[in-house]
Amino acid sequence: MNITIYDVAREANVSMATVSRVVNGNPNVKPATRKKVVEVIDRLGYRPNAVARGLASKKTTTVGVIIPDISSIFYAELARGIEDIATMYKYNIILSNSDQNKEKELHLLNTMLGKQVDGIVFMGGNLTADHVEEFEKSPVPIVLAGSFEESGKVPSVNIDYEQAAYDSVKEFIEKGHKHVAFVVGPLHEPKNSEKKLRGYKRALEDAGIAFDEELVAEGDYTYDSGIEAFDKLLEAKNKPTAILVGSDEMALGVVHGAQDKGYSIPEDFEVISSDNTRLSLMVRPQLTTIVQPLYDIGAVAMRLLTKLMNKETVDEQTVILPHRLEYRQSTK
Repeated sequence: MNITIYDVAREANVSMATVSRVVNGNPNVKPATRKKVVEVIDRLGYRPNAVARGLASKKTTTVGVIIPDISSIFYAELARGIEDIATMYKYNIILSNSDQNKEKELHLLNTMLGKQVDGIVFMGGNLTADHVEEFEKSPVPIVLAGSFEESGKVPSVNIDYEQAAYDSVKEFIEKGHKHVAFVVGPLHEPKNSEKKLRGYKRALEDAGIAFDEELVAEGDYTYDSGIEAFDKLLEAKNKPTAILVGSDEMALGVVHGAQDKGYSIPEDFEVISSDNTRLSLMVRPQLTTIVQPLYDIGAVAMRLLTKLMNKETVDEQTVILPHRLEYRQSTK
């Protein structure tokens, strides 16, 4: 049998309003009364009905998190930052996996809103005009974490992906490399086409090196696509001596693809990866990588969402966190 607030009030011989004040931490309750009510709550095993409380307060203290791939270490580290800050601010999380599918993303968005969440953290690679239209119609705040949206209309937390790619390619060029390849994620995603690829091309242009289409190989963030990308790069007229890779999992594919063919990293090919997840330390040689503060991106996105949900003043809705290069054994 479900224990109700009425049962607690009757057993403690107080009003339901008093029980409600105790449950919600209202200080306007005498210590002796509070102690008596808490003892009855513990004895009866009463659990406040979050749905009913939400209807009364118009807040459910629940946040929706839409994630493209829950098995990805990249997104798992982002989600950890979100969850820790949500817990700190006493929000519960509903986590959903979208499989990087547009229709599923939009469906999950509306499902979350139907569950009366107070806000949503959204992670996705390819944000379209349809996404932005749905975000703008949302009755609750939405913040993007590690996701780039071109218009800047939606609050977001990222690094400067263009500058990170530029810095990496510039590093290679300063070491004397003339043929620098780029294994990039899906080019239909603006983060890759509008940011990372632009940074790659700009670094080449600034160094007076002509862009070579054969040195760009598109992958889908997976290990297998990294192996396939490396095979493609070997067919280029000007075989690369250095490779920038758009994700750690693809970088493992590139390194293993090279090693399987008898090449040595970094002697034959220097490699810089892009995420600094645990994978970058699990491969041999360990990967030199762009450090994205993944946990911080998630944490800052959740903190930004709490401010928006509570209608606090927000100075900047487009947050860019710093990145850096971490040098390991995949470069000389």
